[in-house]
Amino acid sequence: MMSRATSIDRSSPIPLYYQLKSLLTDQIERGVHAPGDRLPGDHELCARYDVSRTVVRQALAELELEGLIHRVRGRGTYVSPPKAAQGLVQSLTGLHEEVTTRGATMRSDVLTLEVVPAPAHVATELRVAPGTPVVFLERVRHVDGEPWVYTTTYLPAAVAPGLEAEDLTFASLYDLLERKYGVVLSHGHRSIEAILSTPEIDALLGIGPRAPLLVLRSISYDESGRAVETFVSYNRADRSRFEVDVARAPGPRHPPAG
Repeated sequence: MMSRATSIDRSSPIPLYYQLKSLLTDQIERGVHAPGDRLPGDHELCARYDVSRTVVRQALAELELEGLIHRVRGRGTYVSPPKAAQGLVQSLTGLHEEVTTRGATMRSDVLTLEVVPAPAHVATELRVAPGTPVVFLERVRHVDGEPWVYTTTYLPAAVAPGLEAEDLTFASLYDLLERKYGVVLSHGHRSIEAILSTPEIDALLGIGPRAPLLVLRSISYDESGRAVETFVSYNRADRSRFEVDVARAPGPRHPPAG
């Protein structure tokens, strides 16, 4: 078995900052530094590994970019919780299901839950006339007490009459639709893109400024092809990753050369 590196190898062609980054990554993965732990300060890391502050800063900057650590102004550098691996892109599940399946807790701060006239873009996505009554649901969703996702959701009011009176603090919207309204989602379309946060989202999620976000957009349909939901979720990139299973389709067969 290859021995684990525990110090900087100055004879190696690998840059010093990358060696330090690898050492700290290994310590985090082995639990030497657990989520929430404060890492040694810059000066301590310089002394411990006999490297310059420039090397330390570059190593920490890359670890922060990869979401393994985060810095708190005036307090230090801390190990981040592991990112939630979500299959929301490839499967028609909700965040509530994804989170509770892995044993974490989900709570939503419901900012808005009311019936409104459908804006033009929402009407197009839900295949209804502009101005049709739709339920507008706006939430900040917390995983284990920490804000992770800001979501806006629209549903035709006729799909779930009275939904605006429900308490969705701890409830799953998809479970409620199935159990109370008999609405079973069958298929849909989802897309994901990366953006930088806005001051409004910074305040809601306690991040920023201009923090990276993963934006998930979705339209869902029932078995009859009726559009029943459209949402946009703004996911903290330092807390989320999306996983997709892929397969290579058989290519055209070419006749053997001869």
